[in-house]
Amino acid sequence: MRRGLGKALRIGIAPGGMALASTSRWQRAKVEVLAERAAGPDQGAIGDQLRELLKDGAAAGMPVTVVLSDELVRLWQVTPPAAATRMSDLEAAAALRFQSLFGASAANWKIAADWDCARPFLAAAVPLALLGELEQLVAQFKFHLVEIVPQFVAALNQWRKHRKHGAWFALVHDGVLTIAAYDADSLAAVRATPIAPGADRDWLESFIAREALRIGLSRPECLQLCGPAPLEWVSSRARANLACSILEEEGAHEHSALARLALTGSGA
Repeated sequence: MRRGLGKALRIGIAPGGMALASTSRWQRAKVEVLAERAAGPDQGAIGDQLRELLKDGAAAGMPVTVVLSDELVRLWQVTPPAAATRMSDLEAAAALRFQSLFGASAANWKIAADWDCARPFLAAAVPLALLGELEQLVAQFKFHLVEIVPQFVAALNQWRKHRKHGAWFALVHDGVLTIAAYDADSLAAVRATPIAPGADRDWLESFIAREALRIGLSRPECLQLCGPAPLEWVSSRARANLACSILEEEGAHEHSALARLALTGSGA
């Protein structure tokens, strides 16, 4: 691959495989998928698979962003303790909420968050073992690791400025629907569910209504989707309960699921 000013690499990592893509800051449409590897039971650990992906030396000296599929990370909403003023208060609240939701200590995870003493905030955790593998790859292949980001967070950041007031945001990837529920312009909750086979528009509306009830919010009037959503979800026929629209980069439908993962957030 020819290196050039403004070029960068993106690696998407999922349990089912990984992809390496090249992007250009100056030519938004200039996206090149360099390699993909489907994972199998005999292909070794993630670190070994990444070494195979990078062995041609394409990453040397390059800025690299790693996008992790949401199956590899943990995402959750944290309510700050009353009168919290210190970072340690927020970190303790995030760790306790992690243990409550996922049934295990956060000792083997690295937690990052939009820390906020005044309102609920989104937190994400990445396994320390995976971070260690990535640090070894940086040393071995001599690239600059810009960011490690969960796919949903990357998508949320990419489309933040395009979200309509009061709308909920959703990502469809690899058979899973993940939503960000908003109370006005404040993120209230993150929810994920497998998309049922043959899930139609009625299934989608029922899921949104059910989650709104669980969270304690009014049902949204609009849902903005990114990813390969079923066409029926954004049908042009009139719907009184929920308007749906697609947020998508030009040409995104041409890429595989692994390439979409790697490129999530690249248009931000």
